[in-house]
Amino acid sequence: MIPLIKEYRNIEQNVLNVIFSEFFIQIVNVTFMNILPLYMSREGFSDEDIALFITFRFLGVFILAVPFGKKIKKRKLMPLFLISNIFVPMFGILIVLGVAYKLKVVLIISLLCWGAAFTFMQIPISPFILRNCALKNQTSAISLSYSTWGFGGILSGLIIFLLDLFNDKIFNEKNILILFSLLGLLGLFFIFKNKKFEEKILAVDFLETKYETPKNNWNIILKALIPTLIIAVGAGLTIPFLSLFFEKVHELNKGQFSVLSSIAALLVAYAAMLVPTIKKKYGYQKAIPTTQSIAVVSLAVLASTQYYNQYSFAVIIAAIFYLLRQPLMNMAGPMTTELVLNYVGSNNQEITSALTSAIWSGSWVFSGLMVKLLLSYKVHFANIFLITSALYAFGVMMYYFLILDYNKREKIINETL
Repeated sequence: MIPLIKEYRNIEQNVLNVIFSEFFIQIVNVTFMNILPLYMSREGFSDEDIALFITFRFLGVFILAVPFGKKIKKRKLMPLFLISNIFVPMFGILIVLGVAYKLKVVLIISLLCWGAAFTFMQIPISPFILRNCALKNQTSAISLSYSTWGFGGILSGLIIFLLDLFNDKIFNEKNILILFSLLGLLGLFFIFKNKKFEEKILAVDFLETKYETPKNNWNIILKALIPTLIIAVGAGLTIPFLSLFFEKVHELNKGQFSVLSSIAALLVAYAAMLVPTIKKKYGYQKAIPTTQSIAVVSLAVLASTQYYNQYSFAVIIAAIFYLLRQPLMNMAGPMTTELVLNYVGSNNQEITSALTSAIWSGSWVFSGLMVKLLLSYKVHFANIFLITSALYAFGVMMYYFLILDYNKREKIINETL
């Protein structure tokens, strides 16, 4: 554990403050990801309707991402983090009220705005780290930023489990979602700690001028983002519906699934913290394909448990491979982000970050609509998840080709210096 801490203790304090504020946004995010589908189901929404409404959250990000990314390159980013820390909790509460009172228009608008508000944290965070971190701290800072999802999941899962034990009637899905929305406002404390911070406006070169792509080099950008697109489409078919899978297939309630998701989040956070060490030891070429490939197999095994869910051991197998899949797939995130930003060069980093968010959100909108369609035809969750496994496998292969091309370019650059 001490070597792990050493990787992170030198990160600049102002960057840490922003990452801490992101942590509270992620608490809201992970809680809504796990509990909102269950709450909507309790309130009488069908699985198809849940899939449809959840897509509006990602549609909000998709609409805003690209124009937003074009505007942030020469602007301060701290005000954007402030906006996110205020409006993500606020629109979270409005989403809950929209579900409670069957106000579908309010629900749609709130989901759109909730996703848009989340974008104000999601898109600028990596460029902010690149601008304000020393080069030696950037991998650690990006990894720590990614781990906020895991740490948020740990806290969310533990609190929900304890509240469910204390009184599952008072702390039902509705009140849990409102409580965590309010908890998300604590991120404002860390934003205000940066009140006197003078952030850097222009992004530093990620490769210390070793390689520079022309401004808006779309061939490079699009090539770098193809694997992300494939992975994102697959993820959208699965991640928002994992809690429903465990409830419908294996009959886990919100408290039981919260414990499972909390353990998974702990593993995700720990795996993310290991990323700098793993990258140094194995490099992109071994670390990214290996972790993702094992995660793909784990998801396939998890999905297959629906075929024999009548046996008591099926839920144990599902839980084990869920716990294996989550950290392995997520720990590749910091490395693929750094790889892609390295690949496109400093002139294209902001727009690439925005396009990445747009791809994830747009793909999840498309995937959500596909899930709604598939569920309407009575397609099992298992088959939907197996489609994800196939897409993941293809995406992993495309990342491998991208890594080979990146290494080839790096070798040429080093030989010419």
